[in-house]
Amino acid sequence: QVQLVESGGGLVQPGGSLRLSCAASSSIFSIYTMAWYRQAPGKQRELVASITYGNIYDYTDSVKDRFTISGDIAKSTVYLQMNSLKPEDTAVYYCKIRARDNTYWGQGTQVTVSS
Repeated sequence: QVQLVESGGGLVQPGGSLRLSCAASSSIFSIYTMAWYRQAPGKQRELVASITYGNIYDYTDSVKDRFTISGDIAKSTVYLQMNSLKPEDTAVYYCKIRARDNTYWGQGTQVTVSS
């Protein structure tokens, strides 16, 4: 059973930066989409950023020009560089990899933006 392991979350002051990583425990083949979602307390999980086969990038409006998603398909790894963080970015962040045969989710990593 393939597992996605996330790292890089933590506590950061407003205006700071964090880099999230998500690595698969074994190779995933025929990847269609690599993405990051987040869920804040009392809110629904929302898509933050994604890379779709063919290098199509998508970002939710609130993180455009601040967050950058990147991925290494050969290593089944996806990253999220988060700059100029705001308190409203506080949430649990989840990675997702959708492949031909299955969809995989990470366990989540907490990001807290607070002074």
